[in-house]
Parts: sequence; structure tokens; C-alpha cells
Amino acid sequence: MVKIVIFFKRLPGMSVEAFQEHWRTTHADIIVGLPGIRRYVQNVPLPTAYRKGEPPFDAVAESSFDDTQAMKALASTPEYAAVLADEPNFIDRATMGSIITEEHVVKDGEPPAGAVKSVDFVTHKAQMPIDEFFRYWREVHGPLMAAAPAVRRYLQCHTRRSAYASGRTPAYDGAAMSWFDSTQALREAAATPEFARLREDVASFVARERSPFVLASERVVLG
Repeated sequence: MVKIVIFFKRLPGMSVEAFQEHWRTTHADIIVGLPGIRRYVQNVPLPTAYRKGEPPFDAVAESSFDDTQAMKALASTPEYAAVLADEPNFIDRATMGSIITEEHVVKDGEPPAGAVKSVDFVTHKAQMPIDEFFRYWREVHGPLMAAAPAVRRYLQCHTRRSAYASGRTPAYDGAAMSWFDSTQALREAAATPEFARLREDVASFVARERSPFVLASERVVLG
């Protein structure tokens, strides 16, 4: 199965509340009607993200399909045309981007209702070969994250290698998704020596200045 992770901002002048309402209702209803879609998740930034400015994205969506052929088959369908027609009603298209990924479940678990989800987009350090980056992320950093008790569930979504064909550079090399019981649990964990070591390890292979993150609540619409 492949997952496309899509991220975007609201239209200039549109309130956060109006944007989220349209995304949660009208647009979600259109998305779940797409042929071949297996799972659809909306990640909504926490209200606290807006108290000191703007988060990098107002929305992060995850749409899963059996394979890339199922995704390509959408292009000529009226259902996909309806998606494209609705986007200008609430999305600033200039801010919109996506990565097509393969998901790796590093730590399975069942987060509680109301859990906080951290969606961390990752970009490899320029001097690090991309294959070495993916290996390190999964085999070295992954187990470190899985061992942290505060992390209830942890996924790595690796951008597919085909995205790098012909010298292309994807928006991000992937997205890490981590669940915590609450913002308080995350805050307490972040202050521990264990998380200090995790941050130090991240700095060894991730270009942090090009790797934004969003703290969100997860809404599983389909799947």
C-alpha cells in the first residue's frame, strides 16, 4: 500500500474555523468517494499552534491506496475532477505540496482518545547519501523512538525512491508520525535526558531547518 501525504494552507483572509469546517465536511465527503481509496486521515493542527503565529500548514492529509497504479487511475475520473474543483474554495494552492510514501510501522500501539500526534516532515542532510539516510532513519533512529515509553505509536513514511528519478528533489524525504497521550505527556517527555538524546540523534541525519512539524489531532475519516 502507498500513502500520499498532502499539506497545505488556507486561503488568505479565510478564518481557521471556516477552513477546518469546509475541510472536515464538504471536502472530506468528496475525498472518500474517490475510486480505490482505502484510508483517509485528516491531521488538524492543535489550537495552540495559532497562539504565537501560524503553523507551517493548516492541514496534513493522508490518503492510502493499494498501489501507485490505483492513484494514477484517478486522473481521468469525475470524482477526482470534483476534488480539484473544490480545492480553490478553501486552499491556497500555492502552498500545496505532497509526497508519495511507503509506510513503516516502527512501534505499533493504540493511542488513547484525544492523543496528540506529531507529524514531522524530514529532509536529509545534504552530505548524506539518500539510501544511507533511509537506512539510518529506519534502523538506528527508529528503534530509539520505539524505546521511548512516552511514544505510544510511531510510523515512518518514506518518500518512494521513484521520486528521486532523473535528479528530481521531492518536497520532503518523508514524514515521521508519533502519538503521545496528551500535550502534557509530550511536554514532560521533551524535558527528559532520553528525548535530549533523541534530538541529538535527529540532528545527525536530518536538516532540521528544512524539516517542519505540526502537532495535531488525528481524524480518521475512512479506514
